[in-house]
Amino acid sequence: MPQLPLAELKWTLGFTDPAQVRRQATAVGETGPTRRVWRGDGPRRELPERLQDLSRLAVETGGGGASTLYQLLVDSHSDGMIVLHRGAVVYEQYLHGLRRQDLHLTASMAKAFIGLLAGMLEDRGLFTRDDQVSTYVPELAGTAFGDATIRHLLDMTTQVAYGGRKFHREVEAHRWWAVVAPGMRPDGYDGPTTLLDRLKTARATGPYGEVFHYENGSCEAMGALISRVTGATVSDLMSELIWSKIGADEDARYILDAAGVETACGGYAATLRDIAKVGEMLRCGGALGDRQIVPESVVRAISTVNEGATASVRLPRASANSPATMSYRDYWWILNDPFDSFMASGIHGQRLFVSRELDLVVAHFGSQIISPCVATPPFPAVFTRIGSEVSMVGV
Repeated sequence: MPQLPLAELKWTLGFTDPAQVRRQATAVGETGPTRRVWRGDGPRRELPERLQDLSRLAVETGGGGASTLYQLLVDSHSDGMIVLHRGAVVYEQYLHGLRRQDLHLTASMAKAFIGLLAGMLEDRGLFTRDDQVSTYVPELAGTAFGDATIRHLLDMTTQVAYGGRKFHREVEAHRWWAVVAPGMRPDGYDGPTTLLDRLKTARATGPYGEVFHYENGSCEAMGALISRVTGATVSDLMSELIWSKIGADEDARYILDAAGVETACGGYAATLRDIAKVGEMLRCGGALGDRQIVPESVVRAISTVNEGATASVRLPRASANSPATMSYRDYWWILNDPFDSFMASGIHGQRLFVSRELDLVVAHFGSQIISPCVATPPFPAVFTRIGSEVSMVGV
């Protein structure tokens, strides 16, 4: 961790109690303003069930350790997991009081949904990836994001710093949530209180398109651009283009800032089953039955590595426990494994894993501690282990 001035250390203190993380993840709508993502007036789509006893499945826990799947979920402070194989539920487990109908914050998994919306709007010709962001959001002209192209945002190849500070990923993540969650602000906070105002403080610290730089601002700028291009809120777009078409069980929710703008980078809350329904739609090339929801070309592009694009080559920062070194495109992680897998991922254990070769979708919610003293379980490898098991059993 880079050296920080003493005044900045207050921003490095994260949640160290899983129960506190869980309260934050499941109390959406109780701690601040939100906007509904309507499920539409169509029928709820029932998922067929062909349950298998996977709780006792042997899985690796990292560092040479082993456990059962259920024990790993318990030990990792998971809140729920659902596994679909060829569209049928083969395993579903809820823990720590989470229920099938409860919304859970998806954290940075939400970025991947913004990537889907962007791909759909690009497919409709509303913009091109080489367009400059300030063309659509003029308030950002002269900032790190306004001077970037849409491609830079989607690949996260903007090198930025906020408010004249040296960039520190954990610090800036906490500062970001302080914008939309007043209860997370330290005493004496006098920073931005809207997402757009925070974006305006971003300055470029290096050339665009050369270095992968994961942070929240790129996605927030993309959310602002999407709203400007369409004249609709991100919530309404998500409802119209995706949520109302998957047979969702429940409305979803976006956390809002003081200006009523959705927190695109991590403020989406939904049920576990509805997240899995999105994954199943993507596994099937963007379609459910005979209805195409997301253009197949957009879905295929998620896991296509761009030749020569720095963000879409294999990343040296990938976890050693990943099945292979990962790539990144449109806010999705490409696992580069033998199973054509890609994943949306969020802090504290939020994951949507899709593998077309294994006919597998896994949605996972968690309240995991983020600490250098606590190892992150190798869940991508666990998911492929599950996929291999259910594929051998067949349905």
